[in-house]
Amino acid sequence: MTDSSTLAEKIDRLFDIVRRPNREQYSHEEVARACREATGETFSATYLWQLRTGRRDNPTKRHLEALAQFFQVPPAYFFDDQQGARIAEELALLGALRDAAVREVALRAVTLSPEGLGTISDMIEAIGRREASRHSGAA
Repeated sequence: MTDSSTLAEKIDRLFDIVRRPNREQYSHEEVARACREATGETFSATYLWQLRTGRRDNPTKRHLEALAQFFQVPPAYFFDDQQGARIAEELALLGALRDAAVREVALRAVTLSPEGLGTISDMIEAIGRREASRHSGAA
């Protein structure tokens, strides 16, 4: 399992998934300010935007560590492809659990036996395939 995402994609994923308690995205200025305070180095909102959009792609290790600290992910998210992939999966789960319907299904599944979980998993896969074939047929 490896994560071949670009640095820009990794940073963008953090902005999309890790949010304020009211579920709004953090601004570039808020994140840059926190990173400046953490590192004591220059870190502007424009620079962060450039990293997020791929216009710049060679930040210092301290900048990436500050971003990891702000978004509360291990620095390995940026430096280790294997760990980065695992962390990306956890972030995707976090994002999915924001959806009330997904959260309700997950909470109901907690009490199921392994066999019951297998049945639910099979049903979800079958529905996913059916919906994918519908969408590909409509395209």
